Parts: sequence; structure tokens; C-alpha cells
Amino acid sequence: ARVAEALNVSQPAVSKQITELERIVGAPIVNRDRNRLFLTSIGQRLAEHAKQALNQLDRAAFDIEAMASGVSGSVSVGVVSSIAPTLLPGAIALFKGSTPQARISIKEGHFVELLPELEAGALDGLIARIWQPQELPGISQLSLFAEPVVVVAGRNHRLAKSTDLKWSDIVDFPWVLPQANSVARRAIDALFAEHGLTPPANTIASLSLTLNLALLEAIPALALFPQRLAQTHAARGDIVTLHLDTRGLLSEARCFWRSDQVNTNPTLSFFLKCLKKTTEDLKTIPFS
Repeated sequence: ARVAEALNVSQPAVSKQITELERIVGAPIVNRDRNRLFLTSIGQRLAEHAKQALNQLDRAAFDIEAMASGVSGSVSVGVVSSIAPTLLPGAIALFKGSTPQARISIKEGHFVELLPELEAGALDGLIARIWQPQELPGISQLSLFAEPVVVVAGRNHRLAKSTDLKWSDIVDFPWVLPQANSVARRAIDALFAEHGLTPPANTIASLSLTLNLALLEAIPALALFPQRLAQTHAARGDIVTLHLDTRGLLSEARCFWRSDQVNTNPTLSFFLKCLKKTTEDLKTIPFS
């Protein structure tokens, strides 16, 4: 009944479709348990292929729209370093794959530094993690995805195998953090304050992912990484994630652009579409 309701068709129509699919496949694709349906292993594989086919059709429609629009201008985007490695490669690949003649430039920095450039017109868009969101005059915003930020350490750190940590256990270690005047740094300081602690005094301010990874290996430092990036480098054996609750710190990522530009800059408009499409798979990053 729920399947029929979701598809906005009658329940007999759903049963007929399943029967027809099973006839074509030559094997059961669902198991029935009272009023519930479960996909068989063959049904699961069929669903995977169907999803791929739909994605390919969706991508084809996307490419055709881009070609028909004739987008060929340029777009400049500012981005914070915690988002750039996970979001931009996919978005830029989609953008350039559909409009190879269009140009894109990327500038990394922190929100406080990049926002004035957006307002002055030096940047067309800005992608950043937010803390205490607020309306900005003349600036439109789009929520892209939510992803936890986690505490990480080098693989040989003495806390690497600890499972029962408190925030008071980690405050006195060296910390690799964003710049002191950044939104991210203020958010991190507030998180320590929530735990009744003074923010770390032994700090290194760095936006460089490459340097930060090297520092975590060279000294017993701690840092904050987006969960997906942390998982990638943990799988390579570079770092470990510590078991600490960051309480949704800086979890939401948004895109910002000048409200009067989206209708006059087709290249920016198309890049925003690429961002939306890329983040469809990122909106379900689990909090753990």
C-alpha cells in the first residue's frame, strides 16, 4: 500500500508491474511477508541497474540542456578548504563535461576573507560551512548538504586507540585550527566553551590540507576534518578519528551568490545547477 501511495497508483497496478518484471527476469524479485515486500538478491541487483539507467537518462537531459543553452562564459568561486576536496571535483567535472568551453576559477580561503570579495563582485559564488546562519543583504543562499566534522589525530597518536575520551582529555594537545579571525575558529572556540573549557592555547593556524596531514604525522597534534575527508584518509592509514561528539559543529554547507547575478550570468546559473546535482548524493552523509 505504501509503494502504491508513493507512486500515486493503485495497489493492483503495482502488483501487476511486479508480476510483469518477474516474468521478464524469469525469477522472483520480491519476497512477500504478510503486508510487507522485500527485494530478493535478484531484485536488489535489478534495482541497482534501474537506478543507474535513470541516472544516465538524467545526466543526458542535463548535458543536452547545457549544450542547448550555449554556456561559454566564466565563473569565479570562493570556497573554504574543508569543502573543496569533497564537493568541487564532482561539481567541476560535471560543469566542464557539459560545457567544456566555459571557464572556472577557484579561490580557497575562509568565509570572513571571501565574503567581501563576493559582495564587491570579485567572486561570483562562495561555498562555505556556516555557523549561526543569518540573512545577508543582497545575497542569496542555498543549503547544499550537511556533514559532521570530526576530531582526528595521526595514526601513531597516543589517543588513537582511546574509546572513552572527554573534551578535557584533548584540550592541552597541539591543535591545527583555522585562522583566529575565521567563522570556523570562532565556532570551535564556542564548542570548547560549551564543555566548560578554554580553547586550546597551543595552536597552529593552517588552511592547507597537505600541510595539516603532514603535521598530524610529525607531531602529536589534533585537528577537525569533515567526516568524508577523514574517512578517506583513515582508509589510507594517514589518520584516525577520535570518539568525540562535535554537536553538529559547522555541519551545514551553503552556497552564496549575489541575488542580482543569477539571471544575468548564465555560467553562474549553470554552475549552481551542477552544485545542486553533485550534492544530491551528499545530503545523506550519516552523523555518527
